[in-house]
Amino acid sequence: NMNFFSGIWWSLPLVLVWVTPPVTSSWWSLGAAGSSRVMCDNVPGLVSRQRQLCRRHPEAMLSIGRGVAAWTAECQHQFRRHRWDCGALERGQRLLGRVLLRSSRESAFVHAISSAGVVFAITRACSQGELKSCSCDPKKKGSAKDNKGHFDWGGCSDNIDYGIKFARAFVDAKERKGKDARALMNLHNNRAGRKAVKRFLKQECKCHGVSGSCTLRTCWLAMADFRKTGDYLWKKYNGAIQVVMNQDGTGFTVANKRFKKPTKNDLVYFESSPDYCIRDRDVGSLGTAGRVCNQTSRGMDSCEVMCCGRGYDTSRVSRMTKCECKFHWCCAVRCQDCLEVVDIHTCKAPKSAGWISQT
Repeated sequence: NMNFFSGIWWSLPLVLVWVTPPVTSSWWSLGAAGSSRVMCDNVPGLVSRQRQLCRRHPEAMLSIGRGVAAWTAECQHQFRRHRWDCGALERGQRLLGRVLLRSSRESAFVHAISSAGVVFAITRACSQGELKSCSCDPKKKGSAKDNKGHFDWGGCSDNIDYGIKFARAFVDAKERKGKDARALMNLHNNRAGRKAVKRFLKQECKCHGVSGSCTLRTCWLAMADFRKTGDYLWKKYNGAIQVVMNQDGTGFTVANKRFKKPTKNDLVYFESSPDYCIRDRDVGSLGTAGRVCNQTSRGMDSCEVMCCGRGYDTSRVSRMTKCECKFHWCCAVRCQDCLEVVDIHTCKAPKSAGWISQT
């Protein structure tokens, strides 16, 4: 559906641009070189290498659009119980730019998950035959052996190596223009995101033989659901390592000597995060005023933590829910509509609820 991409916020790391291409399918044809050049040359914020890739692979831009949708949804899912809820992606895209301009743990996560989203989307598009520059993994041919015995490669193995190669070329291009500490940090976290997708590549097999016996097996490699990548990177976010540049400016050392040196799979950051309690343009914070909190929780979504000690308002609302669900043979579940009355708790606004800005 070409309308999906028309007008989407294409929010790759530090590339926040508005793309409004024509919606005719012919536009996406590689043969439409003139149209693709016009579009790619008019997208603000792209460096020359990104424009080259855009012109050469215009059909890949639609896949990247799907990747944006996947990683933004995953980011919001992982941060749904936290003060910073990745909501700037919907409610004020410029605020996300502010978050990314900091070298915080949130910026590290966004770079990693967005890089992973591009890998996932491009790899999926290759397998589905949507890109002329790639297809199924060409290396997965012939016979092989695992702990269950011999098998034949068949089906369509996800071409993860192409997805990683394309994402590295496109997403990293902006960072390679700079040589400062933030560029090094972003490149590290981009790579961690790409590696996370490959980590969950799994072998799937189909048995052939008498009565379904596995005397013969055909196998292929497939990416796991993107949620697994999100869950993994969320753990890496919680264990992110604060670093400082080493003296020659080529890498990192840990800021606190008690912590281990980061591996290529770890997320790294320089700056401590703000508390995100109040609306502050400079740090990309929407604040927590009006956020729903959990009165019975003791975690990050509790009213005490979420509302930053400001207190909360309670309102009683009625909503329709499905109830008295019964299974009917075969094969349907039928439910009643029930009216439920619940209390909703929302964080109070600070006494001065306007934007705070240091400038």
